[in-house]
Amino acid sequence: MSKKYWLILISFIVMQLSTSLVALLLIQFGFQGTEAELLGTAILITFSIGFVVIGLLALKAKPDEEFIRNRTSGGQTIVWIIAGIFMAYAAQIVAGMIEMYVFGIEPGSENTQVIVDWANAVPLLIIVVAVLVPIMEEIVFRMVIFGSLYKRFGFWIAALLSGFIFAVVHMDFEHLLVYLAMGIVFAWLYVKTKRIIVPIMAHVGINSFVMLVQVIFGEQLQDLIEQMEEMEAMIQAIIGGLF
Repeated sequence: MSKKYWLILISFIVMQLSTSLVALLLIQFGFQGTEAELLGTAILITFSIGFVVIGLLALKAKPDEEFIRNRTSGGQTIVWIIAGIFMAYAAQIVAGMIEMYVFGIEPGSENTQVIVDWANAVPLLIIVVAVLVPIMEEIVFRMVIFGSLYKRFGFWIAALLSGFIFAVVHMDFEHLLVYLAMGIVFAWLYVKTKRIIVPIMAHVGINSFVMLVQVIFGEQLQDLIEQMEEMEAMIQAIIGGLF
């Protein structure tokens, strides 16, 4: 692994560990707000700085030889980005069904809900979660970790190991299989196209969809669900009255 790759990894780890420190500093400087606002602001600051550092390091890092040869053309890259979003979403669904029907794990991620709560408290965090985080994670987990393992162990071992680390970092062990499945899809897209922009944009697409559904349109969807439940109860009451 090159020196710049190590610097990217170290920067990512420091960024992850700095949130609590920044939150304490905000309190010391008289931050007034809820816990969600405090943590959301701390993440906004640390991840924004981390994005700049990791992005600059990635721009200067030379890709491994395996990911320079036979790259897809511009048109093919766009097609694979679109296909990659659907592939990652399908992987989520399949993994979620396996968790539910095989392991009895209920759908819905506590980790995602916490992030949604922070984004509701600090709206700018939507941009961080939807765009900045996917870019950093694909640089770290696919370009650096997967890319380095791929040279020595081939696709499956590299994809499983990097995907497992990707899952563990999210600290949502109940849904480990979902994160692992997505990690494998993103790794396959990287190998298929030889362009890190493809898994990056597929990841951005998935995260943006979650933010749109659960944050921006969350209240409207909840109202719609409640209206449908009320309508269903009314229909059942009418049918029960007739029979």
